[in-house]
Amino acid sequence: MALKGKVAVVTGSTSGIGLGIARALAAEGADIMLNGFGDGAAIEALRAGMAAEFGVRVAYDGADLSKAEGVAGLIGAAEAELGAVDVLVNNAGIQFVAPVDEFPNEKWEQVIALNLSAVFYGMKAAIPGMKARGWGRIINIASAHGLVASAGKVAYVAAKHGVVGATKVAALELANAGVTVNAICPGWVLTPLVQKQIEDRAKANGTTVEEEKIKLLSEKQPMHKFTTPEHLGALAVFLCSDGAETMTGVVHSMDGGWVAQ
Repeated sequence: MALKGKVAVVTGSTSGIGLGIARALAAEGADIMLNGFGDGAAIEALRAGMAAEFGVRVAYDGADLSKAEGVAGLIGAAEAELGAVDVLVNNAGIQFVAPVDEFPNEKWEQVIALNLSAVFYGMKAAIPGMKARGWGRIINIASAHGLVASAGKVAYVAAKHGVVGATKVAALELANAGVTVNAICPGWVLTPLVQKQIEDRAKANGTTVEEEKIKLLSEKQPMHKFTTPEHLGALAVFLCSDGAETMTGVVHSMDGGWVAQ
């Protein structure tokens, strides 16, 4: 229970990577502010279930993070309801794929707003309280695409490269404030959405799910194994620990060797 008494805000945490990280932090005793979209009843069941399972306070705010005021409102709601924001995990994101010359302007704006601008606004809102308390952990979920590119993903790649840069700037500014700022760059992550895509591909191609997994992974990764939300949660927990108090401004790849090539 290394994070007992701390409050963590995890954006995009009603499913997938964000939920895995939120659960890992809750398991260490942190009170959690969930955020994301989904069915209201399902989210309430998730919130209540986490609170009961881990014996921590769990709140939910459905703020629209594509707008500056939504991000600031989320941080304000966590401070009002849970007392502080000690840990901020900027995870929420969206994707759209098209060539640069065909990429819709509105899709560019949407991807940049949620994947990059929301990270900036989240840090801006949370940092004053962290500085005042002399302790804080900011973890920005970037991507292997924050370090390398893939065709068709201009907005996502630009945003994730921007997240890596913003992480380094904030780390320098907070180096002596008791606040660390790090980025995690996952490769392929086995979320429920990806699992369904693999199953659909196997059905369409008349192959097995395992064959389709290896085919998908081998497009980018030397290691034919998915990262899981639980893997990322374990790394987030470490970055919040006393053992990582001098680790700041670092990009942590968890990508099956993707960017080592």
